[in-house]
Amino acid sequence: MIITNGLLVGEYDNMKDWEIAEEMGVTNYGQMTAGGWMYIGPQGIVHGTFNTLLNAGRLKLGVADDGDLTGKLFISSGLGGMSGAQGKAAEIAKAVAIVAEVDQSRIETRHSQGWISQLAESPKEAIELAQKALEAGESTSIAYHGNIVDLLEYVNENNIHVDLLSDQTSCHNVYDGGYCPAGISFEERTRLLAEDKETFAKLVDQTLERHFKAIKTLTSNGTYFFDYGNAFMKAVYDSGIKEISKNGFDDKDGFIWPSYVEDIMGPMLFDYGYGPFRWVCLSGKHEDLVATDHAAMEVIDPNRRYQDRDNYNWIRDAEKNQLVVGTQARILYQDCMGRVNIALKFNELVREGKIGPVMIGRDHHDVSGTDSPFRETSNIKDGSNVTCDMAVQCYAGNAARGMSLVALHNGGGTGIGKAINGGFGLVLDGSERIDEIIKSAIAWDTIGGVARRNWARNEHAIETAIEYNRLHQGTDHITIPYLTDEDLVKESVKKLFE
Repeated sequence: MIITNGLLVGEYDNMKDWEIAEEMGVTNYGQMTAGGWMYIGPQGIVHGTFNTLLNAGRLKLGVADDGDLTGKLFISSGLGGMSGAQGKAAEIAKAVAIVAEVDQSRIETRHSQGWISQLAESPKEAIELAQKALEAGESTSIAYHGNIVDLLEYVNENNIHVDLLSDQTSCHNVYDGGYCPAGISFEERTRLLAEDKETFAKLVDQTLERHFKAIKTLTSNGTYFFDYGNAFMKAVYDSGIKEISKNGFDDKDGFIWPSYVEDIMGPMLFDYGYGPFRWVCLSGKHEDLVATDHAAMEVIDPNRRYQDRDNYNWIRDAEKNQLVVGTQARILYQDCMGRVNIALKFNELVREGKIGPVMIGRDHHDVSGTDSPFRETSNIKDGSNVTCDMAVQCYAGNAARGMSLVALHNGGGTGIGKAINGGFGLVLDGSERIDEIIKSAIAWDTIGGVARRNWARNEHAIETAIEYNRLHQGTDHITIPYLTDEDLVKESVKKLFE
């Protein structure tokens, strides 16, 4: 099965022309995992957000490798299909979270699912609930029914310390309802979208400016803010606030605050090859999912790296955390070796008749599958972050090596023209043929991105590439870059032109 969505000729690769084509019925939005038929509900992003928050704590807050976020306050916005994971992920990481959401129905959904624990109707109430939990050393998630800008301005006015700050509104579609202006109700927002989009756009720009200023104040007071790859900073830049540009004149070098991949996910996970491996039990039986959880635990060595310990704890507690929404599926961040070994173990269980067939895959938001300079490839600094060869080669190689399903899309969470992303699905039927595909195709799917990051001189990617070469001597090999003395290069160039 080959799937493509939203692929446009360069001149027309923008949101406006895509919308025209979509209205004509000739294209479809290039959503990420959902577009590749591997959407497993918000569980998928819970694990990624859990990893992001925990590693942000390690990177910026002095949290130990075996520690958690007890006593730390995290504020963000959005409780939709993807952003709805934030409260649950924060609680699993033992933080206190306040998540702002303007749509009451979204709050009710997450609360009824148990993915939000407490509700607040005002910034004051939200902060009081958070402070009570912090003082008690407890973790909780609080949904604030209101605009994130009002909440952040209240926080600044009252000198409330925030440890971690992000945003998960749909800023890739900022002028078409993905971001709600402050000062109006959700119902008024919906009316303006239908009747007066010009006024709506002006209100969005005004709110983005207030949002930007509120974050500037918070970061100057010690808050760590990271863009969660939802095109928030790009939306601020496009609204006319050039101050957010890192180089002061365009967006090619990114923005003054890091994306979560640039600072956290890239160097601490992707550079090692860790990414969102996932599977679906095609029998639909919950007992099959439990069996695969236990099998995955048997494969992981929690003492190998802190990442493995995090992932071991995640799968150990997956049943307790009630992550399944619909499909009997699971997500588990793993590196290349972990993915291969777990897939082989699952295929063995199918062969022995202990479980039914399983489809393995991954989120497109991964080591090799996506080229997106504002998100997945934002920690690649060799100039190649504007290219999309990696995603295309990953897709083509997966097809050639026997995956059951391959997908390639334009867009995803950062918007049309801002990413090319691909994914795969492989049905484990218990056969030895599938064993061989696992060994060949999963390595291709994962290690391509490690090789790319290694060529960009990312330290941990180089370490991982060297280890991979040692373990696969005689079969696979990654070219290791020559490292130069930057000062020597500069001095040599200077002498050449003197």
